[in-house]
Amino acid sequence: MQRDIERLMERIGLIPRGAPMALAGGDIAAVFRLETDQGAVVIKRDAAGRLVGEAEGLTVLREAATRLVVPEVLGQEGEWLVMEALATCGRAPGGEVALGEGLRELHAVTGGPHGWHRDNACGTTPQPNAPLADGRAFQRERRLLPLTRACHERGRLDQRLRTRLQALAEGLETWLPDAPARLVHGDLWSGNVLHTDRGPAVIDPAVYRHYPEVDLAMLTLFGAPSEAFFEAYWNGAPPDDWPRREALFQLYPLLNHLLLFGGSYRGAVERTLDRLARD
Repeated sequence: MQRDIERLMERIGLIPRGAPMALAGGDIAAVFRLETDQGAVVIKRDAAGRLVGEAEGLTVLREAATRLVVPEVLGQEGEWLVMEALATCGRAPGGEVALGEGLRELHAVTGGPHGWHRDNACGTTPQPNAPLADGRAFQRERRLLPLTRACHERGRLDQRLRTRLQALAEGLETWLPDAPARLVHGDLWSGNVLHTDRGPAVIDPAVYRHYPEVDLAMLTLFGAPSEAFFEAYWNGAPPDDWPRREALFQLYPLLNHLLLFGGSYRGAVERTLDRLARD
């Protein structure tokens, strides 16, 4: 492994200073930190081919979200990805406001249909992104129905819950308005938000274009953004149907967790469906 990394550094044009150090949290890819002549870098290795999409996502976010810190991609080839290492710190005063403003800037990027020009992955789950003009159709055909089918086939959804999910997906046009597709991070749970002395940072994207609330719903599902965050993001004017959109866009990550980790997430899927039925 170390010799492979040394050859990779040589091709990129970096000189290692010491040996690579394995980092915790490498459930999806092996992750290392390495000191080099040009500063510390993070190295990922994933034989499944997912790092091409991650590298592209980082580059896109870095160009679009100038108010957020996004690690620079220094090299990507095959199963390897090399990026700058970020120095993390404690939450700074104003960090939640900066995160809200940064996401608002990111989500202002429009253009093109819902989806992306390539598929990528949400965790280890393949994420189909074939573009569709209508956002309701994209949420149904590329998000809810594929994961509903996969969970049912793996025995993690009974037919009753599958039928409820299918009915919800087929009825999106009755309440969710179509809207321009906006650039989203795509996997914005709290663990993919870091705090640095340069401001809030985002990592591990699965980018595509869709309703911006997919990022907000992921943040509230696996974290608790402050009122200051939402005030900065919405600039004092939240959408009237945010609670319903929040529940809708939490179904995709919940189904993904049900698929990956099993039945402990089934109750959360059903409770979210109940919320949608009440709203």
